[in-house]
Amino acid sequence: MFTEKDLQQIRARGSELSTIEKQIQNFKKGFPYIRLASAATPDDGIKTLKHSELIALIDAYDKQREDLQIVKFVPASGAASRMFKLLFSFLEIADNPTKADEDFRKSDGLQSIKTFFDRIGDFAFAPDLDEALKNQGKSIASCLEERDYASILKALLYEENGGLGYGTLPKGLLKFHRYEDGARTPAQEHMAEGALYARSANDRVNIHFTVSPEHRIKFEQHIRKTAPAFEEAYHVTYDVSFSEQKAHTDTIAVDMKNEPFRNPGGSLLFRPAGHGALIENLNDIDADVIFIKNIDNVVPDKLKEDTITYKKALAAVLLEYQDLLFGFLHKLDTGVLEQDVDEMMLFAKEKLCIKSIPEFDSHEKKMIFLKEKFNRPLRVCGMVRNEGEPGGGPFFAYNPDGTVSLQIVESSQIDFEDEKQKAIAQSATHFNPVDLVCGVKNYKGEKFDLKKYIDPSTGFISIKSKDGRDLKAQELPGLWNGSMSDWNTVFVEVPISTFNPVKTVNDLLRPQHQ
Repeated sequence: MFTEKDLQQIRARGSELSTIEKQIQNFKKGFPYIRLASAATPDDGIKTLKHSELIALIDAYDKQREDLQIVKFVPASGAASRMFKLLFSFLEIADNPTKADEDFRKSDGLQSIKTFFDRIGDFAFAPDLDEALKNQGKSIASCLEERDYASILKALLYEENGGLGYGTLPKGLLKFHRYEDGARTPAQEHMAEGALYARSANDRVNIHFTVSPEHRIKFEQHIRKTAPAFEEAYHVTYDVSFSEQKAHTDTIAVDMKNEPFRNPGGSLLFRPAGHGALIENLNDIDADVIFIKNIDNVVPDKLKEDTITYKKALAAVLLEYQDLLFGFLHKLDTGVLEQDVDEMMLFAKEKLCIKSIPEFDSHEKKMIFLKEKFNRPLRVCGMVRNEGEPGGGPFFAYNPDGTVSLQIVESSQIDFEDEKQKAIAQSATHFNPVDLVCGVKNYKGEKFDLKKYIDPSTGFISIKSKDGRDLKAQELPGLWNGSMSDWNTVFVEVPISTFNPVKTVNDLLRPQHQ
């Protein structure tokens, strides 16, 4: 299947031939569905916090954070092109204003385009857009009056003629929110958040952005320019680092017959393997507490209170669970009484929500089971009540060893042809907003190798195209799905006010972003 030249290409990427061969087998066999046992709910699997508990947790976190190494980990490699998908489509017809007006009148699908132009002055980037147009002898107002929609969109989406180039920039560098002294990007909002809940000792704020190679320099310049003013405003010192998705995590593409897809010159085509590949980047972070949150899920300062409250609470829950687990593991190392083991088994069932635990015929076998289950990375995940937003959800799912544990499961991993599985999926009350706090060290203070806790049998295959030819692409297990499959997991309900993603440009017109 592979030539010597192919093998050289594979080696040059830092990949293993056996890994590539396994990926091709995945294309041929497909990925198995996750087998759901039930939905996690506030009655079973999702912790709900009373106000008094919130206050106590926040106090506990604030007392401990000075002794902790804390990092805020922000996946930020996504380009903003999807945000502007409808604008790109409209631009194809916008050069003909008459036809554009006809489409406004006739098509419900273009109502959001009308909203975009009607409220264009409400976007944080509007002053920059107006300035870009003035350099061309135009303005937003004059273009709207003349129905010159194309000039507005070109100045927004492209860099030519002094345009903003938003169509090719990453989301993290777009202006999202207005302030009296200017506008902020999501990267800047994450810096503000970091100062408010992720301070380590000496008021140091560690933030790590994963970025795409083509945008790294722009990110670095942006943060360098931003940091001094934010350090003065929040009385902190920032330590901001960057990494890129590693080339060896890319997956091979195949044609529709599952043969390696080749570029015109004969070389193999590799594609980024989705956010699941970022487990490698996360594995390089050395910290006691790691907050994970997507780049576009930010709000202005006036709405940050709930975010700060629940981030601290989630971290305190993590530290509380870690303290108990570490105590249990020390006991298991030194020998324990049977009543201690019974207490640990109760914790595994009631607090870690591990179900279908087998019956053991000896004290020693119970100890082996508990040590294996307890000595893992730990994540506490915020879960939001489902109000129709897309995304994965919290479920109890079967593990290869026959036990059942808490997992975040995407809809693509569920067999909706199976009526029982479909019913379980539809009974879900919450969804995953990507709001995680992680503990990645063991009870001896040593870092876990996170790559050992991935479920390689999870993944996703999609149909793409290149050079006019169809191909199959393969994504690795998602970062918070299969890549954390063998972590210990705790779900905590968080309010919808903490979830404000920006998927389309018009999402910036929602009250939460104004």
